Amino acid sequence: MSVHVPPDDVGAPRAQAGPNPQHLLTTLLGEYLDSSDAGLPSMAVVAMLGEFGISESSARAALSRLTKRGLIAVRGSERPPVYHLTPAAIAKHRSRMDHFLSFGARPPQWTGDWVTVSFSIPQSGQAQSGQGQSGQAPRHAVRKALGTLGFARLYDSVWIRPGSDAGPVTRALHDILDDVDGGRWSVMHTRFDEETGPHGPAAAYDLAGLASAYEAFIAQYADLRVAVRNGEIDASRALVARTSVMDSWRKFPDIDPNLPEHLLPAPWPRQAARDLMLEIHSALGSLAEARLIEVATPYWPDAASWITHFHASENSLSAPAGGDG
Repeated sequence: MSVHVPPDDVGAPRAQAGPNPQHLLTTLLGEYLDSSDAGLPSMAVVAMLGEFGISESSARAALSRLTKRGLIAVRGSERPPVYHLTPAAIAKHRSRMDHFLSFGARPPQWTGDWVTVSFSIPQSGQAQSGQGQSGQAPRHAVRKALGTLGFARLYDSVWIRPGSDAGPVTRALHDILDDVDGGRWSVMHTRFDEETGPHGPAAAYDLAGLASAYEAFIAQYADLRVAVRNGEIDASRALVARTSVMDSWRKFPDIDPNLPEHLLPAPWPRQAARDLMLEIHSALGSLAEARLIEVATPYWPDAASWITHFHASENSLSAPAGGDG
């Protein structure tokens, strides 16, 4: 089965092929702002996205949509409007940046435990309220919830996830299936007798496809790393390049199940991809921050007081680096 790509954070748009102003703006705000006190003029956002070839109308549409999603809010009644990140969005951004930059830093602590879910929904199953004509809607809801929680389908209605925390999936299944006629489900803690064999848990994952995605990432940014090492990247190019690298990397923590090493084919390219990402991301941080300040300052005089950048610290977690890199 293919590796499931769960939806991004609640309130954040999904990635899609080609430039996506909402997704790009979410990445920029997460990377370079770390305070809900910062008042962000709309024209500064237009200028920031203009660095990536996004038109003014598309930039304003992205602002509007992110406001509706609750990631940003309008401050006061100024015209043109001034926006700010909500405290919830700041907390989410910090958590996600830690997740993106620390992913793959250490092998998972492996105990051999798996959470296993099995469920059965009759074709005619429907909520007791009488809504819905078949079991298709609750079945789809269960599969979506399982994918979002990091489960993969081992067999038709048997889903697995490494680890032992069953609380989130138990709550999700209660919410979805408790009112469905004939719906049955079980959550179990299991171990595989032959964990590394052909009938073991790795069969649930498209590891070959995931490896190819890592290798494609390495190939895509290999020339950029050479240019970074040679000091050929100026501030203008640094902003676009660093943001592109993070936009490309951020999918991996969501699609990679982070299986223990003994279940992965060798050689496994994740470490090489992570090293490349961190080298570019760290080297270009201060340059990208400087360019963003330069672009935003004509419309936002206080930009230098608020714009920062995240980097991987010594303990492999992210931290706002400010202007000192």
